Amino acid sequence: MTNALADEVSPYLRQHAHNPVDWLPWGDEALARARERDRPLLVSIGYAACHWCHVMERESFEDAGVAELMNTHFVCVKVDREERPDVDALYMEAVQTMTGQGGWPLNVFLTPAQVPFYGGTYFPPSPRHGLPSWPQVLSAVAEAWSERREELEGAADRLRERLGATARMAASAEELDPAGLDQAVNALAGQFDRTYAGFGGAPKFPPSSVLSFLLRRPGRAPQGMVLETLRAMAHGGIFDLLGGGFHRYAVDRTWTVPHFEKMLYDNALLAPGYLRAWQLTGEERLLRTCRETLDWALAEMQGAEGGFYSSLDADSEGIEGLFYTWTVGELRDALGERADAAIGWLGASEDGNFSEGGRTANVLRADGAEPPDREALRARLLEARSHRVRPATDDKRILSWNALMLGALAEAGAVLCEPRYVQAAERCADFLLRDMRDAQGHLLRVWGENGGGRLAAYLEDHAFLLEALLTLYEATLQERWFTAAVQVADAMLARFADPERGGFFTTADDAPGLIVRRRDVEDSPIPSGSSGAAMGLLRLAALTGEERYEAAARSAIALVQELAPRHPQAFGHLLSAIDFALGPVSELALVGEDLAPMLDVVRARPRPHLVLAGGDGSGASAVPLLRERPVVDGQATAYLCERFVCQAPVTTPAELERLLSST
Repeated sequence: MTNALADEVSPYLRQHAHNPVDWLPWGDEALARARERDRPLLVSIGYAACHWCHVMERESFEDAGVAELMNTHFVCVKVDREERPDVDALYMEAVQTMTGQGGWPLNVFLTPAQVPFYGGTYFPPSPRHGLPSWPQVLSAVAEAWSERREELEGAADRLRERLGATARMAASAEELDPAGLDQAVNALAGQFDRTYAGFGGAPKFPPSSVLSFLLRRPGRAPQGMVLETLRAMAHGGIFDLLGGGFHRYAVDRTWTVPHFEKMLYDNALLAPGYLRAWQLTGEERLLRTCRETLDWALAEMQGAEGGFYSSLDADSEGIEGLFYTWTVGELRDALGERADAAIGWLGASEDGNFSEGGRTANVLRADGAEPPDREALRARLLEARSHRVRPATDDKRILSWNALMLGALAEAGAVLCEPRYVQAAERCADFLLRDMRDAQGHLLRVWGENGGGRLAAYLEDHAFLLEALLTLYEATLQERWFTAAVQVADAMLARFADPERGGFFTTADDAPGLIVRRRDVEDSPIPSGSSGAAMGLLRLAALTGEERYEAAARSAIALVQELAPRHPQAFGHLLSAIDFALGPVSELALVGEDLAPMLDVVRARPRPHLVLAGGDGSGASAVPLLRERPVVDGQATAYLCERFVCQAPVTTPAELERLLSST
């Protein structure tokens, strides 16, 4: 049979189109059917690169008998968590509240009024390891709904009261205190793995937002944690030494064996960290890792229209990691007489370090001395790997993740004087601003080649796009990107801001309602929309002098400013926004015909407390910082300001360097 998922943009939903389950996407039809038939909703949430989602589909959703149970007793809804982060976050919170744990696949049962009353994650087809089978769960829930419905609905109503607590958060009345940032650094130092780097034990996720925060802090201790972690990840199996790009996380403490899916957002967040660390140290391996990550994205993840795909699967031929791992025999077949050098460099052995699907192989990592012909060896192994069955690609374009990659490319392109990175960022920005809009001009969340743009964009989509457009403006000094950033910021304020408590909601004020309207506050695994909004608005306020942008940013910070220093791993990007808000922030206006020598000075090292504007000095500009900033003596001129009060202008790179060094 073909259910209602065949025409969806999401490859994850389309993967389930031929299940015998009568799946519907989340939306009015599914909710109306549950009310009309007076049945519970069975909402199953996952994503295309999720290994256990595929397992549960093969074991249960493709089974005709199991599907009959599901279709008889429930209205079955399949959700791609990447398309609908609001639905996912709400019901993940519910399941974690009910069971103390969560993950994907997420399977949750709702009343026809959308209130959850039971849920869990993966369930096997037959009982094992203390887990009931999925058919047992289905039968038990159906029986309980039939015989104890009033009791279930009462428990569901009590749970509803507990959900969405973030919407009721109150702003702190305290002033921002720099001591909170020191407290956060000290807390991270206490959680730092001094043997293998990173924070905590297994599994280890790339702590991108935390690393970005620590890079902003002065002193050897915070930056030492960053450098050790970046080096460990670049050496470890979590980084694809052949093709470039990072896998999602390591299952062990040593960064050796990854969960092999590759997510666009991880790579977009990690590349700038490697770039900034290289600026501070000059360490070539850090720069190479940045370049190989961005080159992977351009080679394997960019669509013809300029947008970027969402992820690559962990599995190929039904086996996790098969595409990426190697036996010693396979290395010898590919490299011939050069195999011994590569085996030593890549830490491979006959015993291997990874087993899956009855196969023992090696996750490659830079364990030994790097051979002088590294690039030739990589090329030969890549050529051999190209003949394998590739993992599936989730080719939907997600606005917020595209914005992250856009910003990474723009920053790297500017720092490295790499036109192809800047051009790729501009193509992506043009695509997002042109094609990912509805008839009213509102931004859309996802775009697919088979269906165009769909679903209203969320706070994170607007916030990350605001940050990215400002980065692209600073990289190109083209005012169209600044103008677009202002438009995104104004739309975000109009549609997502909370006028009563401050901060922002996850969904727009005209979005179809869930049972609660939540806030998005935690920066893990990616920055929250709230943190992104705060940072973007603070940067925009520094470029425009408009107090309303700063006030909105500070209202978002005030909701969590006391929590963030105590839980820094959950609030890395918010801590960066606090760091920016505490400043002092410098505003640099460059005017003149040839700004390249001045820009070289600015981009020689990270300057986290600086915003940049540039123009020809004509005085006519959409950027307030550039107004009334004339060229001096016909030379490129720099104005260094703080809250629009400027020092005397300078006209040489050396003078600019001295000015910047004094701030």
